[in-house]
This record gives sequence, C-alpha cells and structure tokens, in this order.
Amino acid sequence: MFRSIRIDAVLIQAVIAGALSFAHLHDLAEAAGQSGWKAWAYPVSVDLLLVAAWRRLRGARRDRSAWTWFVIALVASLGANVATAGLLDLANVPAWLRILVAGWPALAFLGGTLLVHQPTEPAPAPAPAASADPAPVIDRPDAPDEGSEIAPAEPVPALPEAPASVPVVPPALVDHARKVATEHRTRTGTDIDTATLRARLGIPEDLAGAIVAQLA
Repeated sequence: MFRSIRIDAVLIQAVIAGALSFAHLHDLAEAAGQSGWKAWAYPVSVDLLLVAAWRRLRGARRDRSAWTWFVIALVASLGANVATAGLLDLANVPAWLRILVAGWPALAFLGGTLLVHQPTEPAPAPAPAASADPAPVIDRPDAPDEGSEIAPAEPVPALPEAPASVPVVPPALVDHARKVATEHRTRTGTDIDTATLRARLGIPEDLAGAIVAQLA
C-alpha cells in the first residue's frame, strides 16, 4: 500500500510555502489588533482572493479586473511575508498598517464579488457540421456530361408587352439559345427540340417554341 504512494517534491514545496505564508499573515493580523479566530481568517481571505483571481485569469487572459485583484492579493501576501522578516516591529505596528488590516475584509469581499459575477468571454461559435447527405441531383433531359463546357445562362431581360399568342424573343436570348442548340447538335447529332430547350433555359414553353422556330 505504502509503495504505491508517490511523493511529489513540488507538492511538498507548495505545502511548506503555503504554511509559512499562512503563518506570516496570521502573525501580522494579530500584531495589528486582530486576535483570536479573526487573525486566522485573514490568511484564508488573502489566499482565496488570490486563487479566485488566478482562476479568472485562466479563462480570460486579457481581463484587467482579474489582473488588478491578482496583484492586490499577491502584494498583500508578499507584504505580510516581508513585514514579518524583522523589517517591522510587530510589538509597535504603525497606524496605517492597522487601517489596512482592518479594511482588508471589505476590500477582499468586493474583489471576490466582482470576480464571481463578472461575465465571462463568449466562446467562439462552432463551425456548422457538413451535411452527410449528398446534394440532390435534378434529373434534366439531355443533361451535359462531365467535362463539357457550356456557356453560363445569361440573364433574360424583361420582355416587352405583346399578345400572348406571339411571344417576343430578345436577340440576346436567341444568341444564347443558338449556342445551346449547337452544343446539343455536336453532342447528340440531332437538332434540339422545344422540350429540351425549355428545360435547359428554364423558359416558358411558348417562348421555347418561338426560339426553336427561329433556329430552324
């Protein structure tokens, strides 16, 4: 059982450093007039604010508020460690330090509240998944084979008003239909009919018949 326990030097170092920092914060708070359980609560407050700010920084590196509170908690922790190293007479703590220690709970509460309730950065929207089903293929009469070059369909201009029995065919549409008919004749050896031309150009049947009549 004991052979499976692995001693991590980094973990041991972290526990020792945390215990020493905790004791220094306690000693400074007690010297500043905070006795009993209150002196022990100060190290917990400082360390919790430090951890909360660090967790916030892990999710939002550019959060200035999180950096501000992280620096405040770090300065409080380092300041207590330095002050208890003989640089400060703990038997005669100055008034400004007593004020800082007494005001720390309110400052820590404000920082912790802002860190917890501050909105996080929105996660990037995932890219839409590609559809597994292939796109439907529309079966058209005499569809061109792969590799054949066909001129793109030109936009059909607005037709002038005319009697329904005699459709007016724009010259541009006739030219495009002639290209389509030529390609059809080259590929199949037969002239294009009204139904095929109507399907290829997407135009009404009477207009397709008028164009076929002009191409004949």
